[in-house]
Amino acid sequence: MKEKEANTSQLLQLMTLLSPFFPVGSFAYSHGIEQSVHDGLITCCADMEIWLRGLLQKGTGWNDTVFLIQAWRNVKTGTDITELGQLACAMSGSSEREMETCMQGWAFLKAAADYGAECPIHSEKLAYPIAVGIIGAEMDIELEALVAAYLHSFISNLVQAGIRLVPLGQKDGVKIMHALENDIRRLSQQARHLTLTDLGSAAIMSDICAMRHETLYTRIFRS
Repeated sequence: MKEKEANTSQLLQLMTLLSPFFPVGSFAYSHGIEQSVHDGLITCCADMEIWLRGLLQKGTGWNDTVFLIQAWRNVKTGTDITELGQLACAMSGSSEREMETCMQGWAFLKAAADYGAECPIHSEKLAYPIAVGIIGAEMDIELEALVAAYLHSFISNLVQAGIRLVPLGQKDGVKIMHALENDIRRLSQQARHLTLTDLGSAAIMSDICAMRHETLYTRIFRS
C-alpha cells in the first residue's frame, strides 16, 4: 500500500511540474519547427511524427535525456553540477536554442521553489533538462518516471506548436502523441544505462532550421 501511495504522490508531482500551465513559457518556443513548416519540410501529420521521432532518437530529445539523467545522478551523489550545466548550454547548437533551454530552465527553478522544491544551485543560465533533473532528484522522484514525464512534456509542447503552424487538427495531435509513446517509453527505460558518453546528435535539418529561424522575418514563436 505504501509503494502505491508513493507512486501516486510522484505521479501527481510530475503532472504538476511538467504540466502545460507550469510557468516556464514553453508555449513561446517551437524548437525550429516554425522554420521547418515555412520551408515546406513539415506539411502534414506524418511529417510531424517523423520529425519528432528524429528528435527523440538522434536529436535534442536524446541529448536532453542524457543531461537530465546526469543532473539527477550528480545531485544524488553530491557531485558538482557546474561543468555539466556549461556543457548542456554549449551543446544547444544555436543562440535561439540556448535561449529556449536556459530561459525555461531558469523559469522552472523559480516556479519549483514556489512549489516547495529547493534547488542547491542558483544560476540564470541553466538548461531546462538540467533544472528538471536537479529538482527531480531533490524531490526524490524516480528517474525513469522523471525522464518519461519530461519527454512527454517536450513532445506535447512541439505537437501543440505543430497544430498551430502546419496546421494540424487536435485529433492529429493525439495521433502523433500516441505514435510516439513507445519511443518515449523505450528511451526512459534506458535511463539507468545512459551516460555523458552517449551524447550526440544527427538531427541535422532540425538544427539548421533552428539557426535559420533567427532571421525569419514574420514569426509567431521565439525559436
